[in-house]
Amino acid sequence: MESLSITVLETSDIHGNIYPLHYAANEHANVGLGKIASLIKKEREQNKHVLVIDNGDLIQGTPLAYHYAKYQSDQPNPMVKLLNELQYDAAVFGNHEFNYGQELLKRAISDSHFPWLSANILDEKTQIPFYGQPYLIKEFPEGVRIGILGLITPYIPNWEKPEHIVGLKFEDPVSSAKKWVRFLREQEKADVVIISYHGGFERDLDTGEPTERLTGENQGYQLCEEVEGIDLLLTGHQHRPIAGKKINGVAVLQPGCNGIALGKATLKLQKENTGWKCVDACSMLLSTETVEADPHILSLTESYERATQKWLDQPIGKIEGDMTVKDPMEIRMKDNPFIEFINYVQMLAAEVDISTTALFDNKSPGFPQNVTMRDVVSNYIYPNTLKVIRITGQDMKDALERSASYFKQYDGNGTIEVHPSFTTPKPQHYNYDMWEGIDYLIHISKPIGERIVKLEYQGKPVAMDQQFDVVMNNYRAGGGGDYFMYQNKPVIKEIPIDVSELIANYFLEKKVVKATVNHNWKVIYD
Repeated sequence: MESLSITVLETSDIHGNIYPLHYAANEHANVGLGKIASLIKKEREQNKHVLVIDNGDLIQGTPLAYHYAKYQSDQPNPMVKLLNELQYDAAVFGNHEFNYGQELLKRAISDSHFPWLSANILDEKTQIPFYGQPYLIKEFPEGVRIGILGLITPYIPNWEKPEHIVGLKFEDPVSSAKKWVRFLREQEKADVVIISYHGGFERDLDTGEPTERLTGENQGYQLCEEVEGIDLLLTGHQHRPIAGKKINGVAVLQPGCNGIALGKATLKLQKENTGWKCVDACSMLLSTETVEADPHILSLTESYERATQKWLDQPIGKIEGDMTVKDPMEIRMKDNPFIEFINYVQMLAAEVDISTTALFDNKSPGFPQNVTMRDVVSNYIYPNTLKVIRITGQDMKDALERSASYFKQYDGNGTIEVHPSFTTPKPQHYNYDMWEGIDYLIHISKPIGERIVKLEYQGKPVAMDQQFDVVMNNYRAGGGGDYFMYQNKPVIKEIPIDVSELIANYFLEKKVVKATVNHNWKVIYD
């Protein structure tokens, strides 16, 4: 019986990483498309039939990607330039593709020599796919027809600025998949169907038990359970390394983030009387740790990198005092100069007296004595803008309780630990907020939902029906991070400048910034 093998290579959540570099310290890191390129080339040398697919969150995430979007967007998109060179077969959209607006995204699509697939991003008026095409049919010389369907998490309106997704409707991916997989099988006569879904898994892959609140953000498990005719599910969004697993007979794959690994799936096909059939599929991860970055690939974006590095090393101001981050947990346990400064800049820009922000990443270094643009973008890593929304005292307390759930219940013995819901399946330290303009205490010996034991504004207890204008980033203002109490609140003001720019501009104007802390909040325990 005639048989053949198809190799499917997946990247996902590259987030603007090209060079094997951690930009904050300018140190080597095992990340980036340069290293991924070496693995792709090796796989092409060793395998006859190879498909290469990017699963989204490609064009945002590093200072290089930010600098390109802000200052070099008249040139070809550097990430797309490299995917073109590597002869990718297709890409799907991730939620971060929309961060810089539709104009820049459309230019990226225009620059691409490969199709962008999106079956469930619909035109709000016509209800037909808005971007790219729903699927791709790849046919090999032996007559095998591979159908690749592109899907994205429909949760984007909860995060993205409305003006960046105007005219778009995000359809439920499970409903979309049921319709399009049947179409691929029956109309396009696809022998094999691959779904590339920018979303992850809402359930434990072994037990099927929910691992998160079932909001519809991640529906990978549901796709495998409810959609007939899938041979391989490529996933992402959660930044998890997942391989060697099957759900309901469907092989699944997720290659982490930033280019730490290349996902590889091998499909075994046999020719039967009715055509080719996938009789087995297996998946694995190829680490970039032991490979060198491809010098040719790196050379193609050298001018972008050079311009970025020059911009990053611009001195913009000085700190009097200490705004460094030595221990991320300590930063989240009591008021500190670094977080207070970010909140202060937000309040100044928004002209309000209450602000909330987060320490986005445990790698955030804080600000050294001599501050450069590198320090700003290493700490404020997202292209967020600000919104002022009007909330009630009850909303404020609910939001603080949501943040307070960051900690495991603590009895005073041993180490204070982060609750698994903020670390598994994906680190979400950015969903713990710290406030300025109010006074509060978080008591982590108490049960989740009962931890805010003090909440005052201007020296008086906050009334639950009292109204407050609060500045926060646009992600949070839309309810991102399960802050549902913020959804559909009146928007009093929008500041359409990236927070990183606001911070940089403050340094450029003041030259010297004093590190201050007023100790308006802390975490306590018995």
